Parts: sequence; C-alpha cells; structure tokens
Amino acid sequence: MARAWGLLGVILLLLGAMAIKGWPVTPAPPPAQAVAGDFDARRAIGRLQTVLGPQRPHWADSAESDAVRARLIAAMREVGLSPRVSDDFACNGFEDSRAVACARVRNLVARIGPAEGRALMLVAHYDSAPAGPGAADDGIGVATLLEVAHLLRGRPLSRPVIFLINEGEELGLLGARVFLERDPAAAEVDTVLNIEARGVTGPAIMFETSRPNAGAIALYRAAVSRPVANSLSTDLYGLIPNSTDVNIFRARPWTILNFAIIGNESRYHSAGDDIAALDPASVRHMGEQVWQATERALAGAPAAGPGTRIYADVMGRALIVLPLGAGLALLGLLLIFFLATCWRRRALGRPLLAVVASLVGAAALAWAGEHALGALREGAWWRGWPQVTLTAVYASAIVAALLALSGLARSVERGRLRAAFWLAFALQGAAIAAIAPGGTIYFLLPPLIAGLGIVLGRRRPALESLGAILAALALFLTLGPALALFEELLSAGPMWVFAPLGGLVLLPWLIELRSLVDRPRRTVPLALLVWLAGWGAAAVTPAYSADRQQRFGFTYLWDAEAARGRWVIESDGARRPHGFEWARTPLPWARWATRWMADAPAWPGEAPGLTRLGETRAGGQRRLRVRLAAHGADQVTIFVSPESGLIAAGAPGFVRPFGRSGPDDPFALRCTGRSCDGAELEFVARGEAPLALTLVGAVFAPRFPPEITPPPRPADVRPQYAPDSRASFARLRL
Repeated sequence: MARAWGLLGVILLLLGAMAIKGWPVTPAPPPAQAVAGDFDARRAIGRLQTVLGPQRPHWADSAESDAVRARLIAAMREVGLSPRVSDDFACNGFEDSRAVACARVRNLVARIGPAEGRALMLVAHYDSAPAGPGAADDGIGVATLLEVAHLLRGRPLSRPVIFLINEGEELGLLGARVFLERDPAAAEVDTVLNIEARGVTGPAIMFETSRPNAGAIALYRAAVSRPVANSLSTDLYGLIPNSTDVNIFRARPWTILNFAIIGNESRYHSAGDDIAALDPASVRHMGEQVWQATERALAGAPAAGPGTRIYADVMGRALIVLPLGAGLALLGLLLIFFLATCWRRRALGRPLLAVVASLVGAAALAWAGEHALGALREGAWWRGWPQVTLTAVYASAIVAALLALSGLARSVERGRLRAAFWLAFALQGAAIAAIAPGGTIYFLLPPLIAGLGIVLGRRRPALESLGAILAALALFLTLGPALALFEELLSAGPMWVFAPLGGLVLLPWLIELRSLVDRPRRTVPLALLVWLAGWGAAAVTPAYSADRQQRFGFTYLWDAEAARGRWVIESDGARRPHGFEWARTPLPWARWATRWMADAPAWPGEAPGLTRLGETRAGGQRRLRVRLAAHGADQVTIFVSPESGLIAAGAPGFVRPFGRSGPDDPFALRCTGRSCDGAELEFVARGEAPLALTLVGAVFAPRFPPEITPPPRPADVRPQYAPDSRASFARLRL
C-alpha cells in the first residue's frame, strides 16, 4: 500500500511539473519606473492607447484605418520621426493557395541616421483584422517601434535606420509587397527586425530567420539577454496557416529576425485582442529584445560563418548554437554509442520494446481519450481550459509508461532500460531531423550527459545514476519549456500529438523510480484510474470561458436569384441557437465548404457586379480587364471555377500568379476597402474557356434591422478571424 501511495505521489508530482514547465521563459512584468535608457513598456502601451483610440477594427482602406493612421503619424512625429506616406492600390498572391488579395494601402516610412550606408529596418503593421482592434496584432509592433524611435532620438547613429509601419498585412501582406517593389528605400536595407503577434500573452519568441541563418543567429545571440528561440519552432511554424511580412522580405538577401508573442490564441483576430488583454510583461520582453537587437545591429554585425545553425534557448537565459552539420554528426555518434551500449547490455529486446511501447502507447491512449470526448462534445471543447486537457494527455503518457514498465519490462534491470531509452530518444531525434532539421538541437545535450554518466559509471556505478538524473533534468529544462511553446503554437489541436513528446520528458524519471512499478496487480489498476481521472476531468470542464471564448459569428446571406435569406454560422461547430432548423449546407460558391445554415427573413441586398472593359490575346493566353462595382460591400471576393485555366489576377501593375492548391479548388480574387468600388482588375487565363464567376460582397459588422435580428448567441462567444457580416452574391460568365 505504501508503494501505491508513493507511486500516486510521483504521478501527481510529474503532472504538476508538466503543468509549470513553461515557467522558465515566462516574462517578468515591467517595473513601475523604467531605468533611463531602457525600454519602457508602460510608456509604449500608453502611446498605443493613444494610437488605437476607441479600439475599433481598422482594416486597410477603411475610415477607422484613416483615423488610426492620423493618430499614428502624430505619435511618430512626437518621438522624432518624420514619416512619409505612400499610396498604392496593390495585389499579392500566395504560394500555397489559389488566391490573390487586393486593397489600397498607405505605408508610413521614416528614416533616421546618416544619409548613406546599409540600413537596419524595423517593421510592424498598423492595420487590424476586420474582427478586432489589433492591440497585440500588431499594436505590440507599433508600440515597440515608437519606443525604440524615442530611445534613438538624438543619438549619433553609425548606419541608417528605417521604420516601416505598413498597411494591408492582414489582407495579404500588401504593404510589404508595395515596399519591396515600389519604395526606393528597399534598396538600402540589409537587416530587418519584424514584430508580430498571434496571441496576447507569453514571451516574445524569435520564431523565424532569413535562410541560411548563420548571420541572423549570430546577431540574435550577441544581442539578446533573455532569448526565447529554437530552430524547431521555425519548422513547426511552417505547419500552421499563418504568414507575416517576412514571407515577402525573404526574397531579398537580407538578415532577418522575426519576433512574436503567441499566448492565448483564442483572442487573436477577435474583439478580445484589446489593450486590456495585452500583457505588459509581453510588451516588455518584446521591447527589450528588439531594442537590444537594434543596438547590436547599429554597433556592427557580429562575426558569423556561412551555413545553417541549429539553436535553442536554455530557460530563457542563454542560447546554445551549433552548425547543423556538427549537430547531425553528434547525433549520429550518440546513436552509435547507445546502439553499442544496448548491444552490450542486451537491451535491444524487451527493454527497447518497452520504451517504444511506452511512447507509442502514450499517443494511442491520448488519441483514444481525445476521440472519446470528441464523440460526446462538439467543437474545440478544450479551448476554455486547455491545461486540463493537456494534463489528461500527459497522464496518458504516464499511464502508457507504467503499463510498459510493469508489463514488458518487469524484472528488467534499470541500466538496461536507461540504455534502451536513450537509444530510442536518439532514434526519434534522427526521425525528427529528417523532417525538421532544426529539431536536432533538442536531442544532443541530454543523451550526451547520460552517455558520459554511462562511461564514468564503469568504474563508479553511482556516477551512471547521477548522469541519468542530470540527463532527465536537462531534458525537462530544455524540451519542457519548448513543449509549452509548441502547445501554444498548435493550440487548435489535435492535443494528443503532444503525448509522445511528453512521454520523452517523463519516461526517464519513471525509469529511475521503476522500483515503485514492479507489481502489475497494483500498478495497472492505479494507471487506469489515473487515465480515467484525467479524461474525466477534461470531460466535465467547461469548453469555453470569459477569457477563452468560442469562435462564433453570424453572416446574413442573401441569394438574389432564389430571393432567399439565410443565417450562416461561422464557428468551431459547437452550440447552435435553439428555435431554428439548422442544417449543414455547402456554401453556394464553394461546395467543398459547409456551414450550419437556417432560413432567415428577406433583407435584399445588391450583389457586386463587373463591367467588361476589354480583352487582349497573346501566346495562347487572354487577358481580361474588368471594372468592379462593390455596391457598398467592405470586401468583394470573386470566385472563379477551377477549370477556367486562370494563371494570374490582380490590378494593373500588380497582376500576381496564383499559387499551388488542389485541382478542385476555385480561384479567388479578394478586394477589400472603399477603393474596390470602381477598381480596375485583370484576369489572365490559358485557353478559350469562359470564366464562370461568383461574386460575393460582404459588409463587415452590419447594423441588422429589427426584423432580421440575429438569433441569440450562446454565452462566452465572439467572432474570430471573420466578423459578423451581411453577404450577397451573384453569378456571371465572362
């Protein structure tokens, strides 16, 4: 019985440690009074409050954007900058979708320092997404740039500094495209610091660099005193459908560092992205990193060799950096060492099988728990209290380890299990390195410590045990905080994918404490109880909260051809208002995309239209020119049938190619803002097939009349990514 209580205590201790694994990189709040010459987060937030004013959504080319821009110009002048305003109607395409976005954008560009020299450029955007005021995205960038300009005011500078605060990032990186292709200042730049946000809290992560990255990492390492960065995050960033202005800038051979905060994505691109939610500690950490990088870049680029670096911070205090080739070579040597050790210790059979079963079982048990709850609960049911579900995930990893150790590895000596674990760890590192080479960095130090302990333990066995404990601790202190960041980065789920990584962190501790799990009759029931308790807690935890609300918005859709109005829910699929007959229905312009819809009273709206201006043909291609009539819409999207043969679209001077996508996906050209009404657009297609188009016009956050008041909303919901809207559509052929 004592062992059972001891094992339960160990389980609770390990789960508690996993719950706080991110604390080493948690930023400190700003002091009440900043030291002169240091970044002042409170002053930066005060300026941001002035710039945002009433904190309304201010997408590009809207009246609210005009107001924000006017206040921002005044704020820039107050800190010693003299901004000039560019004005372009621009379009941009995307590599991985059949979409082109257009809008009128005004960039603010200010230059200080000497008249000649290669320039350091600091970048943020001042437009917000249509659904929120953008206090973090990208108010944190605007606030940071204004405070850095204040700190540079009056200082002699060794090189020019350009401040680019652009518009249209949220609509398709339009301001960055205009700057790169139209602004003469782009020819001066050689170093870029870009500031972004995908949440409202947490540390400022340096999550992306130019490639090859040796110069960028040398600058970051030499500059920043509290680094939070790892080369695996760059690879993981490519897995999510997000992009920043760096996607445009990487076409040039510039040295680039990209920073962002990502805590609590539930407020991102929503009304929840306000100043009250923006963590001052995050503003401080962001500002300090950008300011330190600015000072170091102005002092001169640190020495850096060629090639690619892998890197990871250690508890936000130091940055470990290695050439990628050296890291891969070291990982190969560790693989050989632990393979030989396992061979000598006869650990390639049951011990290795038990370790593999533990990690595979962790994923299987977490998958089973998540899918069992998914069958009972709709939507992102973990969103309100994600830590509860993550605890269940890591409880699954512990349970899988207990079952493997008490079953397959029963009576197996601890030294054999150690060797088997570190071999499996190195093998997993090699597998990750094949997909995401930046992840190699996390599979070097802990097994190196464990291997050193094994070598020294040949004469003094106690040193092997010490090495094993130190290796487990090093693993927790390096991979643990990174795992906390990955949880935020992939917060949309699935959650079970974190179980194998959690198992890697937890299993070495359970191996060292395996004497507590050598009796299956007691271990197995306790393990099952822990699994049921973890997922049971997740099952009864509310899906949403006042802080982390459900993504939920309404669109009133008017079909002029059918003279029919419908309510459309934009949500994660959970909770629909009562009293309506909701049906999962394809969107008229995208049959592959379904939404919950219900009949609504008639409220006719005029759909957008096109006027044909002309057509030219050359080289088997035809170029069709049209004029768009928005008819009051804030955004018009033109969907074109996938068999149309389109290859490019846009506005004169900014005709952009369509990117890669599925063969059945329609082409889309989206135009946002007041200047879309009357805008001239061009389509370029191969062949003679007519263009079958569907024009969808959306009015953002409309004032619905009383006779079509939206259905009552559930509690704790807000629109995210897309605001409430009124949409009308029409079809035509050209």
